[in-house]
Amino acid sequence: MSKKRSVFEGSMVALVTPFRNGKVDRKALKGLLDFHLKEGTDVIVPCGTTGESATMSHEEHRDTMTFVVEYINHRVPVICGCGSNNTEEALGLVRHAKKIHADGVLVVTPYYNKPTQEGLFRHYQFLASRVDIPIVLYNVPGRTGVSIAPETVARLSKIDTIVAIKEASGSMDQADQIAQLCDLPILSGEDSLNFPLIAAGACGVISVVANVVPKLVKGLVAAALAGEMEEARSLHKLLYPISKGLFIETNPIPAKTALGMMGMIKPELRMPLCEMRPENKRKLADILKRLGVVK
Repeated sequence: MSKKRSVFEGSMVALVTPFRNGKVDRKALKGLLDFHLKEGTDVIVPCGTTGESATMSHEEHRDTMTFVVEYINHRVPVICGCGSNNTEEALGLVRHAKKIHADGVLVVTPYYNKPTQEGLFRHYQFLASRVDIPIVLYNVPGRTGVSIAPETVARLSKIDTIVAIKEASGSMDQADQIAQLCDLPILSGEDSLNFPLIAAGACGVISVVANVVPKLVKGLVAAALAGEMEEARSLHKLLYPISKGLFIETNPIPAKTALGMMGMIKPELRMPLCEMRPENKRKLADILKRLGVVK
């Protein structure tokens, strides 16, 4: 079986969307993008779950995609989050990503509707048949209530423009079964499993932790991909507490709180998300201090 070429690999950030007084804070967003370019992040992924796409208006979603693509200006690839539980709505977002020359799109499984495996297959096939752009499947059953079966991934892998899967089920078995059944490149979507998933054959990560410590995540991924397992293992050990700490409450609450502590954004969230509980905020601050990210 010829290996499907990895279009996207390395350390990719599932970017937060900074808000200020209810609007997207473009000044802070520029600062975050500059930070990632400086720290060596390989790919920027705006408007996903971590970017609070679920509470952005369609206009904000499109404007933010456009802003990021234009500001990055081909310095690194940009994969735009274009998921929806409404297939036609997802198509509109994917078409916009194509129009603004995004490098690819990240499309989460439709949430809430709980489609069957055949429904999932048809959702992605429909999008791929109408827009010629690299598509990354996104499996995160803890968020969506449905998981793409490895057999369905294998069916979808035969579509040329489906180039990878972001696997965030938290299951090594799921990733291993996908690898057994097809040659679709796998990207880790679960920060605490970045190292073991790359060791098992994943070609990169789409990381929440990279919002806060991009250079360390890049170091782990680069070392693991280069086969430097001792270096990767030591970075995995260093990053493990923050990989757990950024999920002690619903993502992106802790990530935005951490960036607020770092003075990079105003840690504003959109309801129904709200600020962290004080005891969890203290735990997060302790983790950040131990990493030397905040004083």
